[in-house]
Amino acid sequence: MNHTETYRIRGMHCASCASIIEKSLKKVEGVESAEVNIGTEKVKISFDETKTNPQQLSKTIEPLGYSLVTDQSKSEKLTELASMQTKIFIIMPMAVVAIVIMAWSILAEFNRVPAFSQSLNESFNMILALMATYALFVVGKPYLLGFYRFLRYGKANMDSLIGIGTSAAFVYSIIVTVFREAVRPFVNVEVTYFDVAIVVIAFISFGKYLEARAKLKTGDAIEKLLNLQAKTALVIRDGKEIEVSVDQVVHGELIIVKPAGKIPVDGVLVEGSSFVDESMITGEPIPVKKVAGDSVVAGTINTSGSFTFKAMKVGSETMLAHIVKMVEEAQGSKAPIQALADKISSVFVPIVLVVAFVTLLVWVGVGSSYLGFAQALSFGLVSFVGILVIACPCALGLATPTAIIVGVGKGAREGILIKDASTLEKLHKVTTVVVDKTGTLTRGKPELISLKNFSDASDTDIVAILASLDNKSEHPISHAVVSYAREKNISLLPVEQFEMIKGKGLTGIIGGVQYYIGSAALAKELGARIESLEQDTKEGKTPVVLVANGTTLAIAMVADAIKPEAIDAVKNLHALGIKIVMLTGDDKNTARFIADQVGIDEVVAEVLPEDKLNKIKELQAQGRIVAMAGDGVNDAPALAQADVGIAMATGTDVAIESAGITLLHGDISKLVKAIRLSKFTMRGIKQNLFWAFAYNVIGIPLASGIFYPFFGWLLSPVFAGLAMAFSSVSVVGNSLRLKTKRL
Repeated sequence: MNHTETYRIRGMHCASCASIIEKSLKKVEGVESAEVNIGTEKVKISFDETKTNPQQLSKTIEPLGYSLVTDQSKSEKLTELASMQTKIFIIMPMAVVAIVIMAWSILAEFNRVPAFSQSLNESFNMILALMATYALFVVGKPYLLGFYRFLRYGKANMDSLIGIGTSAAFVYSIIVTVFREAVRPFVNVEVTYFDVAIVVIAFISFGKYLEARAKLKTGDAIEKLLNLQAKTALVIRDGKEIEVSVDQVVHGELIIVKPAGKIPVDGVLVEGSSFVDESMITGEPIPVKKVAGDSVVAGTINTSGSFTFKAMKVGSETMLAHIVKMVEEAQGSKAPIQALADKISSVFVPIVLVVAFVTLLVWVGVGSSYLGFAQALSFGLVSFVGILVIACPCALGLATPTAIIVGVGKGAREGILIKDASTLEKLHKVTTVVVDKTGTLTRGKPELISLKNFSDASDTDIVAILASLDNKSEHPISHAVVSYAREKNISLLPVEQFEMIKGKGLTGIIGGVQYYIGSAALAKELGARIESLEQDTKEGKTPVVLVANGTTLAIAMVADAIKPEAIDAVKNLHALGIKIVMLTGDDKNTARFIADQVGIDEVVAEVLPEDKLNKIKELQAQGRIVAMAGDGVNDAPALAQADVGIAMATGTDVAIESAGITLLHGDISKLVKAIRLSKFTMRGIKQNLFWAFAYNVIGIPLASGIFYPFFGWLLSPVFAGLAMAFSSVSVVGNSLRLKTKRL
């Protein structure tokens, strides 16, 4: 039976590492797939548990310098970072000394400063040799191990390149220093490369430290989400208030939440009221009023009064747990645009090794005829080391995943849950957005939107009478009236002799007066005069008429109101050049009225779910990239057919399986933000890939010395190391800029 699990990887440093790990794991019997993400430093493996297990999988890659970690907390990552920092503090002063000596020698060649004496030169060379030994065998140990694994297993990664290059520089320098007189006829014994080994290792180690620190920031969305979870809950057991760990809360348990307290699990209020800050799931800073019967979500914050609620979802069932899981999976997924970078990275290191050795041979073979063997060997060695050092696939490998990690995390903080990187990539290409009416443009439930009062009583008294009668009914329209009364804090009145009038309305006695509420047809039967309501019904409104003693006292209009944010959302989508189509099962008049109010381009009304599916196919056949926004239930076929399915989740319902993107709180304005987020993320990825490719296209020829015959340009390995170190940092830094973008 196949089992899919995600593990952290220890020892992975570059895109070539990711390629080696993937290929090695896929060769293991029982492994169906393995997908490595360098940005998250994780691997997602699908394997047959009867044929292999995590321990065997880890043993497969351990000889290559990697291992699977079932769990690695941030504290462990911080410990690794602290160890890297300690080494940086030791080697960077050495690098400064080496650079000063190197710079002085270069300036002395141009007679800018006095040259070192022979004895001082020898002393400096010995100091550099000692520092280079420490740099290579202590700080550079991972690179030496990479060189060793390349020799033993034939697997090369970025560490292998650095190890080969710095070892070559170090060994050459040791030979020249120890066997100075013996090799003097063949090489220039005055030139050593201890400084190159020191500075290259220092710069690359410093770059890896900065990269690791920056990568911690790219994934902080998960940490922030986890920090939202309450650690304890105040539960009522055997009539007593007891504080327990949140993982000990069980279904149906009553939980007390005090002011400023975090809500520990998902549930429903049973007593009390308060205002709850739900910004963590909606992105909206204004607290929402909660009364008995309302849902509350784990991780949100009670801002004012105390209340008691019943636990409905606990542990991994909560909305917060779903969000964390979804964000983790999305951040670990790969976007299609990354495929090219992965292919290049998989063959990059072997090609670079070949280029480096060919360059050395060409310098020695051809260069000797023009420069002499000693000078040609010296230049060849510089080019050899320079190519190995500057040819870093790290930036190429980090270009996509770091941007995806930041983009998905930013989306989660805005209440936009993205299922995978592929969806995020597709979204920026969308040309047409198809929306359902109910629950997407409208609130999805009837509301009392207006009241015409023809009596001497106040509007409050009229609503009290309507709500008191409707409170006895289960009809959705009755719920709308009762909800309105509760929102306005209007008290209900006692009702006597309540009776349902089948298909027409309700009746009951309040304060000695018999009232009737219902349709216009019921009012006419009772002899009450009523004005024409044709225009209201065309607009999708349902009249609720209140009659007493044969007189119409008031008419309440109930309708599925437009969401306040819908008009601006449609306007902003148009500004992005996106066409909007409304698909709804409602009648044409109501649909057209709603569409006109919000500014929809095209309306297709009175359609069944399969008709919606066909409409999506029709739009796609026209060459459009279609996003479908719906409630994720009756719109499921259309959501699945669309290029990007967008579920409008409300309350504690997170429809993460029905669509590629879930907009929390059913807020359509987040659709605009989601598209902008996609555009920003893809722009960042393309910038990263451009500079990663450009960096290697320019750097490798420059390091090889191809421009030396024409312009005298030869790239020092020191500058190659500096450039390589900061290439990865610049890519991660560019991805982190997405955090500052305003959606």
